Amino acid sequence: MDDVGDSGREGVPVAGHQSRSGALVHGTLENLQAAAIAVDEDGLIVAANKAALSLLGWAAREIVGQDFHDLLHRDRYGHSMPRTRCRMRKAILTGDTRHGDAEWFAREDGTLVQMSWLVTPCKPGSDVIGALVMLYGPKPKQEDSHHSDVGPSGPLTELDRLALLAETTTQLTSTLDVDEALHRLAALTVPRLADWAVFDVLTEHDEVRRVLVMEHKDGILVEREDLQGPMPPVPTESPMPLSRALRGASSSLAGPATYQGPPDSGIAVEQQRLFTATGMHSAVIAPIRGLRDVLGALTLGRAQRHDAFTAADLPLLEDLTRRAGLALDNARLYQRQRKVAETMQRHLLPQLPVLPGLEMTARYVPAPDASSVGGDWYDAFALAAHTHALVIGDVVGHDLDAAAGMAQVRNMLRAFAWSHPDAAPSAVVTRLDEAVMHIAEVPMATMIFAMLTLGDDALWRLSWTTAGHPPPLLITHDGQARYLDEAHGMLLGTGVTRPRPDAVTVLPPRATLVLYTDGLVESPHHSIDHGLDRLRRHAASLAHRPLDSFCDSLLNQVRPSDNDDDVAMIALRTPPPAQEQ
Repeated sequence: MDDVGDSGREGVPVAGHQSRSGALVHGTLENLQAAAIAVDEDGLIVAANKAALSLLGWAAREIVGQDFHDLLHRDRYGHSMPRTRCRMRKAILTGDTRHGDAEWFAREDGTLVQMSWLVTPCKPGSDVIGALVMLYGPKPKQEDSHHSDVGPSGPLTELDRLALLAETTTQLTSTLDVDEALHRLAALTVPRLADWAVFDVLTEHDEVRRVLVMEHKDGILVEREDLQGPMPPVPTESPMPLSRALRGASSSLAGPATYQGPPDSGIAVEQQRLFTATGMHSAVIAPIRGLRDVLGALTLGRAQRHDAFTAADLPLLEDLTRRAGLALDNARLYQRQRKVAETMQRHLLPQLPVLPGLEMTARYVPAPDASSVGGDWYDAFALAAHTHALVIGDVVGHDLDAAAGMAQVRNMLRAFAWSHPDAAPSAVVTRLDEAVMHIAEVPMATMIFAMLTLGDDALWRLSWTTAGHPPPLLITHDGQARYLDEAHGMLLGTGVTRPRPDAVTVLPPRATLVLYTDGLVESPHHSIDHGLDRLRRHAASLAHRPLDSFCDSLLNQVRPSDNDDDVAMIALRTPPPAQEQ
């Protein structure tokens, strides 16, 4: 691993990082016996000591300047950890001291090593690097070793069984994602009970899919995508173990001999192929039952382990699949509810009106990890011949209730605005606030309600009021951007009665107005002012872009990667002066 030159020597930072990390590298880092990696305030690797480079198999020139989280941190299946769920990254960015046990990190050759970690702020001299990350625990994998020291354990004691069931309950009930739940169950059972875990799931159309096949190989779990995919339908009378399990029958033992005879169904053919491809000499197969229906089946198989499954293993497997069934039932129910909420939310987002000479477009982007449905919405509708309403809002919550609450607020606002087209925006929002308190099932909401009017001078005027919402952003054609924060009032649903302000401004020709929800600017690791400043600067730089390109680029450049919230945005652009038309 000895590389030549300053850009590759172990423990030595590459050019560009020298000034920030030299003192640390030549002192503290190499004095640590544990694997130590220094990162800057953004989580980029500044330097690593010899122990870290040896452990992970990288050369210094390959990792310095890379994002620690993206390059190294993995989940137990070898997948990149979601940034929003990474405690290490959060500790690095917030300057906290944190530690964790038994997490996975990627080596250069693609294998994983399980280590404990410690993150602590690091300030060498007057210069702040950001944090020191130390990895400790198992010894690094030797180059000539092909097997992990961690292997299958012997027969489980009764205490081991109870501990496994308790851990299974905890792991499966803490996720509402079906794929994540299956991966967690595979990791709990392989290699503890078996060398292979195979999950066959029944879809809502009673079709069978082999959704996950996991193998324990060379000390790590490997997902065998080549063995996954669609399966033949469930035969109604086949006595074969998997067919019986998918019909909800009790668990059973199986082996290669079980499927040696002439196959009685397409599933039997696939099982022959599975036993041949995996080398399993013994397996147990159990149904995964939900509260009402059979959801699928779990097969645990042994290939490397010489001991075969026995009937005494079946009760434990059934206890595991019973817990899996409840978890999958909950996850599917949650996903159906989410789909309903998403459908409701998208159907409530309107088609935008066509205004003479005015460009208008909108965007709605769901949360990046698809974990929740928000109450964000936008609206635009006609009030009179030359007056239109513009709305952006956000109902508190991230579930079906939030989407339903958003529908209530939107419809009430439309009714109040339409019935009083000459009322000031503040008067309409005041009435809406009273209704939210007494009629709508909404805890709190923020919004901007604006009226867009075409004057006799052919200029568009904006009158608006803000209820606890981030202010509108106005960008002129020459790239000047400013927030319209003159009419900031209380959010809806607080029960506090205060006068709401109004403001009016003329929109210059070829100007761009942006209304947006907080998902565009809020980050758990930065202040709201930081996000607003980023939005202002990027929007100003895009002033000459066509409006659709303006919005797409703004979302790509400004939306924080660590924000789990959804984003709604509506933008309009005024026409050029009359003499240029």
